Amino acid sequence: MNVNPAPSRRLVAGILSAFLVLFATAPGRAAQPPAPARSSSAKAAPSAPVDVNTASAADLQAVPGIGKALAQRIVEFREKNGPFSDVDDLVKVRGIGEKSIERLKPYLTASAAKAR
Repeated sequence: MNVNPAPSRRLVAGILSAFLVLFATAPGRAAQPPAPARSSSAKAAPSAPVDVNTASAADLQAVPGIGKALAQRIVEFREKNGPFSDVDDLVKVRGIGEKSIERLKPYLTASAAKAR
């Protein structure tokens, strides 16, 4: 007697497929999407660009990538040296390089520099 193993393989494959479908749609699994991974330092971006020439240190901290110390250095630099002519001038602030400027540009603006 010659037995064909193909039907039993199809049966096993069908049972496994049904099990996977039932498991994937089990109550509580499909209804709850996985929580997004967030680091403790993740911030929501400000709704409008922050003006580096008028913003307080607290306002600057709302920008992703600017923490308390960097915000304070930006404000101190501005108070000592006058307003920034554009966002690229932030490279003059210790701790801000070209790569940082590129990451920060979408969130920042520099109002027209006013004479003191």
